[in-house]
Amino acid sequence: MKHHLIVEWKHIGNDVTGTCDRCSLTGSAIRDVLEELLPYFRESNVTARFRETVLPDSRIEESNQILINGVPLEEYVAATVVQTPCCSCACITGHDETECRAIEIGDDRYEAIPAELLKHVIIGVVDAMTCGDGACSSGCGCGMNTERE
Repeated sequence: MKHHLIVEWKHIGNDVTGTCDRCSLTGSAIRDVLEELLPYFRESNVTARFRETVLPDSRIEESNQILINGVPLEEYVAATVVQTPCCSCACITGHDETECRAIEIGDDRYEAIPAELLKHVIIGVVDAMTCGDGACSSGCGCGMNTERE
């Protein structure tokens, strides 16, 4: 059975203004992780797609958000969304001060989403999707064959 994974990255900015520094780092991390996981996706019979959504400045509170199959990243890792000052966003929006989206997991704050966190979540999502296909490696206890050939 073929499964589908859609990773959507929302951010302000465009080709003319660019995007904020931390959003740019997040976007690069997403692209790198998806590229790195291509063999894993093939093995898992998953089609992965990347969708970039450029937001108007008025929706800055959504900027730097990652959705995986429509679910915000923070829901997979029990993170809290916070807004923190961002000079780069202020330049893009033309304001003196602006806050941009970040997430907190425990005592750790991530203004740019690191590749390792993203990779961990994507693998967990794919494992959960493919669990019933007899190749479960998620440790969920479903009793499916966890051996990989």
